[in-house]
Amino acid sequence: MPVAGSCVSAGDVVKKLVFDYEMRLSFSAPVTDHRFQLRCIPSTGPRQQVIDVEVKIQPETELETTIDSFDSVVMTGFIPEPHDIFSYSVTGIAFVDNAHIHKEAYKPLYRFNSALTIPGPNVEAMIAVCRERLAALPSDATPVQQAAEVMDEVYKAFVYTPGSTTIRTTAEQALAQRKGVCQDYAHVMLSVCRHVGLTARYIAGLLGGEGATHAWVEVYQDGRWVGLDPTHNRLVDDSYITIAHGRDYRDCMLDIGIFSGYNVQQSQWVNASVHEQVA
Repeated sequence: MPVAGSCVSAGDVVKKLVFDYEMRLSFSAPVTDHRFQLRCIPSTGPRQQVIDVEVKIQPETELETTIDSFDSVVMTGFIPEPHDIFSYSVTGIAFVDNAHIHKEAYKPLYRFNSALTIPGPNVEAMIAVCRERLAALPSDATPVQQAAEVMDEVYKAFVYTPGSTTIRTTAEQALAQRKGVCQDYAHVMLSVCRHVGLTARYIAGLLGGEGATHAWVEVYQDGRWVGLDPTHNRLVDDSYITIAHGRDYRDCMLDIGIFSGYNVQQSQWVNASVHEQVA
C-alpha cells in the first residue's frame, strides 16, 4: 500500500533506507473476536518520504486506514474466528533528509507534561541539576543546545537494562531505579525539557542495528523539529526512520488489541531491520 508524499528531486542529498518490521503475537489457547489497532507505518513528513509500503496481516482480514490527530497512519481490524497466532509485517523504503528546511506549525500541547512524564522527587532533582547546566550556557543558546545538556544528564543517569520496565512505567519510576530502555530515557528527557521551557515530543521509529523499534525526542526550534536520542546521547541523523510522534509512548503505541479467551497467556516476538540502499 503506497504512502503519498512529495517527490524527491534528483539533486537532493537524501539517504535511501529499506525497512522491514515484523511482530508476532502467540496465544497459549485460541482467541476470538480480536479487535486491533496498528500504528506501524512510517509516514511521509518534512524529513522523510515513504514509498512502496506493503503490509501483511495474519490471519488475513480487512483493514480500515485513517490518520490520527498526530498525523500517524492508523489501521484497525477485526478477526472473529479462533486463532492462536496474530502477526503483521510492514516493509517499504524511506528517503530521509535530516537537513530539511520545511517548517512546521507550533503546537503548544508539547509544552505540557502527560501522564507518563509527570515529575516526582527524582525527576525534580534532575530538573534542578539541568537548570544549573543551562544557566552556564551562553545567553543565546538555542533550544537544541539546551536540550543537548538535558540529554547528556539523562544519558549519564541510566543503565540500559532490557526488561527492567514496562509500557506503563513512568519517567519518575524509571529514574528512581536508574535503569530502563529507550522509552524510559525519552520520557525522562521529555519531562525535564518541558519543565525548563522547551517544547518537546516523543518519537517512535526505527534505527538500523536495533533489532526492534526505537524511541527518541524531538525539540522545536525555529519552526523545525530536531531529533535527539538520549539512549545514545547524540543528535538524530538520517539513519532514523520516524513511525509516530506524540506526547509520550501512549500516543505512539504500534499495536493495541483486545480479544476473547479464557486464561490466555501471550508472548510477543519483534524484529526490525533498516539498511541503506546505495544506488
